Amino acid sequence: MYFRRIADLRVDSDLTQRAVASYLNMNLEVYRRYEKGIRELPVWALLKLADLYHTSTDYILGRTDNPKPPHA
Repeated sequence: MYFRRIADLRVDSDLTQRAVASYLNMNLEVYRRYEKGIRELPVWALLKLADLYHTSTDYILGRTDNPKPPHA
């Protein structure tokens, strides 16, 4: 499944793919494959990305257009 928002959030945060891959403690190429939709994003990575970008998992998944987490 392709989640364009993980690339958009990264760019909006002025982060490189390498920096996000390092934050997730994974190989750069693995992270690139998540952004391109070649590999499915695991739940643990989804949760960490939501924390990194201060957004909800539903926003990353495209289930809402509201980037604010529900508790914010």
